[in-house]
This record gives sequence, C-alpha cells and structure tokens, in this order.
Amino acid sequence: MDNGRKVVGVGETILDILFRGGQPVAAVPGGSSFNSIISVGRAGVPCTFVGYTGADCVGQQTVDFLRSNGVGTEYFQIRQGEKSAISLAFLDHVGEATYAFYREPLHMRESWTLPALVHGDVLLYGSYYAACAGMRPLITQLQDLAAQAAAIVYYDLNFRPGHSDERESLTPNIMQNFRRSTIVRCSTDDIDVLFSSRSARDIYNKYISHCCPYFICTAGADQIIVCTPRECYEFFAPPIDDVVSTVGAGDSFNAGFACALIWEGIMLEDLPALGYDTWQRLIATACRFAGETCRSTENYINHPLAPNNL
Repeated sequence: MDNGRKVVGVGETILDILFRGGQPVAAVPGGSSFNSIISVGRAGVPCTFVGYTGADCVGQQTVDFLRSNGVGTEYFQIRQGEKSAISLAFLDHVGEATYAFYREPLHMRESWTLPALVHGDVLLYGSYYAACAGMRPLITQLQDLAAQAAAIVYYDLNFRPGHSDERESLTPNIMQNFRRSTIVRCSTDDIDVLFSSRSARDIYNKYISHCCPYFICTAGADQIIVCTPRECYEFFAPPIDDVVSTVGAGDSFNAGFACALIWEGIMLEDLPALGYDTWQRLIATACRFAGETCRSTENYINHPLAPNNL
C-alpha cells in the first residue's frame, strides 16, 4: 500500500463549461493536473495540490471541491484581485472536445510555501503550465525538491495546437522538463504538434531517450507505447462502449498510473528492473481510470477505485 507516500500535483485550475449541441450541459472544475489530483484523491491515495485561483465564487468552489475530494490545499493560493480562469469545451457526437479559454496570463508570486517531498513520492505536472515563463520558477523549485528526495517525477507533455505558435519559445523549457523527469507521457497528437511526427519510437530515440529514460505515448483508444532503455512495449486500451465525454481522460490516465506506482510499491530505484508484466499492470490501472472518466461529464473518476477492485 502507500507506506506514507503521496502524490503532489501542480498546475492550472479552470472552470470547464461543457457544451453539447450548442447548449451547456455541465460546469466542472478542471485543469490538466487538477483533474489528475482529483482522481488521485477519489482513489484514496494521499495527495496535495500546488496551484492558485482567483478570490471569487469560482475560486472558492474550486478550493471546496479539492477538499471534499481528499486533496490537501495547504499549498494552494486564493489570490485577491485576480479572476478565476474559465474554458468552454464543445463536445462532438463522440464526446471529443474543442476548447476556448478565457484566462489571465499565468504568473508566480514571490511568497509560496511548497510541500516537502520524500523518497517514494510522485510529483505530477505538465501541460502549458509547466513550460510557460510565468510559472518557471515554481516548476524548477519543485523539480529541485523532487531530485533531492529521489521522488518519481511524472511529466505529461499535453502540448496542444493552441500553443503551436509558441513552440519555438517553449521548446527549451519542455526539453528541460524532459531532462528533469523520470517518466514522460504524451499523446500522438502532442508529439505531432511539437515534433511533426506521430511515431513514438522515433520521438523517444531522437528527443527523449537521452533526457528521460521512460516514455509513455498514448493514442486515444488505440495503441499505447512504453519505451524504456531496455525495450519498447505495446499495449492496447480496452474499448469503451458508453463514452459520454473524453474531457479529462488523459489526466485520469496519469492519475491511475501515479496511484499504481504507489499501490505496487514501486520506487524510483525499482524502475530499471521493471519488465513487461509490471508495465502491463501499471498501464491497465491507468486505462481503467481513463475509461471511468469517459463515462461521465466529470473530468475525473466518478467513484472510488482501489487496488482490490481494479
């Protein structure tokens, strides 16, 4: 079990308003790492979230939501004079979403108390938040803490077309994140936008292997590639017949993987010895979390998942 280990998420918070057929159908707190940490909390794994929101009704609802789902908020800021971010997610007939974002530029504040990381913890971060200049001081501080503690650092690239015009300026920070992470996860869409290729093996060999030893590449409901210094493995996500929304599915995949590392008792030093069977179990848990999220309009698993019922 957890043996005192925890997951530390860091990222943006945003209110996702979902539309279907041009009409709003749900409004849920979101953000890539935020979605992940809610699923971690609902799974019963100790966790905390580092981020901020505005001092308004949306911000207070966000804090209340974190706490009600078992997520620590000691390192989460409510900022006076700032507006909480909002996104509009337009769902198509198969639940895939396109987005419009309304938010102020992401930025640090000087005073920010950070959580203590210990050996065996999992630091989960990613998306634009982890690469933009405004949040760079926070990200590097947490990377330093993780390195000192020998924590596992899980980085979700999550690089979307909306930021393709910033690709050149963001790439140095993304590559630095590769170098300072234990596991890099992305989708084929991400690597297509960033590297103009959908081949996981080629991207691992050209851009990631010399920076980060472990690479997971997902392709929606299709093939999942895991690349390690020893071998590349292929897995397939189980089919989901009753998809309501795919919003947050990748984020819950990340949550499931982080929980599985803790449930399986896998530490940083254990990763080099992992073989096919263990990677299969880790990926299967991650896929279970993603599948559960696809069955509702929420961005996270909608009921507790634990090791004995995965």
